[in-house]
Amino acid sequence: METRALETLAEEIVRRITIPMEASGRHIHLSRAAVEQLFGVGYQLNRVRDLSQPGQFVCAERVTLQGPKGELKNVVILGPERPECQAEVSLTDAVALGERPPVRLSGDLEGSPGFTLRYGSRVLHVDRGLIAAKRHIHMTPADAARFGVRHGQTVRLRTLTSRPLVFGDVEVRVSERYATAAHLDYDEANACGFQKGSRGLLLP
Repeated sequence: METRALETLAEEIVRRITIPMEASGRHIHLSRAAVEQLFGVGYQLNRVRDLSQPGQFVCAERVTLQGPKGELKNVVILGPERPECQAEVSLTDAVALGERPPVRLSGDLEGSPGFTLRYGSRVLHVDRGLIAAKRHIHMTPADAARFGVRHGQTVRLRTLTSRPLVFGDVEVRVSERYATAAHLDYDEANACGFQKGSRGLLLP
């Protein structure tokens, strides 16, 4: 077999036994009421580009996220709108804000601290919703069956990166609405030497 054919076969094997990794930076999810309070009645967020997860997208609008001791400027908003506002930051971001958010999966906001958003002269105070995203893996049902994992299961993820790490307590989330990918925040991505296109190996 020719060298190129062998390389192609090896690449295909790696793709089948590993999963793609993605790094998720700080971002905001807004409710309809929040969008109108920050940008005006009837305002629609402007879609810039789609994300890897079906139906999720980056918006053109940016806001300032403010905490008790500091602020983060030009924080991206992700669509579509949600029933409740949420701000996802890294623990390093949280230090800059002067907060200690819980490490949670998206949508698990009970007991989380509030935050303030600013857009020009407009200000929005949110009672809860500041979290540090728990590392997790989105997975299709077909891939979950192939890897032998189930929704809600925790696994370990070995990163195939320049500074390999094994991350524990990685929660698997299975849905037909997902595309298979492991999500890390920027603290975790920087720690393991993540680069675009990096992949990881599931461990029990």
